[in-house]
Amino acid sequence: MASQAPNPQLPPLYQGLEPINSSKHADWNVRQLMKVPHAATVHAVPATVDEFAMLQKTYPIIFSAGDNPVPLVLMGLNEGVNCYLDEEGGLIDQETYLPAYLRRYPFMLAKLRPDSDELSLCVDPTSGGIGEFDEGEPLFDGKEPSAATKNILNFCEQFETAGQRTQTFMNALKEHDLIMDGEVAIQPAGLEKPFVYRGFQMVDEKKLRDLPGDKLRKLNQEGILPLIFAHLFSLSMIRDLFARQVRQGKGPVDEKDIAAAQQSPASTEA
Repeated sequence: MASQAPNPQLPPLYQGLEPINSSKHADWNVRQLMKVPHAATVHAVPATVDEFAMLQKTYPIIFSAGDNPVPLVLMGLNEGVNCYLDEEGGLIDQETYLPAYLRRYPFMLAKLRPDSDELSLCVDPTSGGIGEFDEGEPLFDGKEPSAATKNILNFCEQFETAGQRTQTFMNALKEHDLIMDGEVAIQPAGLEKPFVYRGFQMVDEKKLRDLPGDKLRKLNQEGILPLIFAHLFSLSMIRDLFARQVRQGKGPVDEKDIAAAQQSPASTEA
């Protein structure tokens, strides 16, 4: 399912990073990307705690494997599978909530020098989101950032702030030893063996229930408890995601095979 935490050297989806500046991009425009082709094969993207309430209605929220897990929103149960985007990287259902990580693309804040904490607005130069084309809005008004660029910068800053809150959430889970290896077995009706998904982490519900009252009260006061519940509730969406994969012909078994197995004599007797 999920594997390791995203590589900090090159974030998922980004194929390059270039700082935006008034010298090189003085006459360039920015346009909204309605489709990102290489996003169609991204099965999981980082999630922030600010989105958990919205995400859990549609997607499973899990944690990556490893010693420093991060929250991930699953868009497919297998590498290379995305059940919410079409082959061109556009939303299949326009009413579906799109994770902020995808809405931020192709921009992000990044350090230009390892010896400085200053963050600069950067863009994936391969995205087609900015360029010397006629459509879109200008990146700069003279030497100053345009209104469009300021809006992009503001969104990226909000995303960074949400990322800090997300790290606080993860630190709390680790402090209370609430993270465990996850496993989900999905048994389609009529089939003999279930499909088992591993390689991710989740909150240990037993340890959560066994926490002393004072620790639970502190987690609630810090806003951690509602986020834990959003994560746990979202895990039921794994089965919905499996069904979505099967309907789209991207699952480990064909929809026709499941239907045939359900109609077989052995299945009827059971």
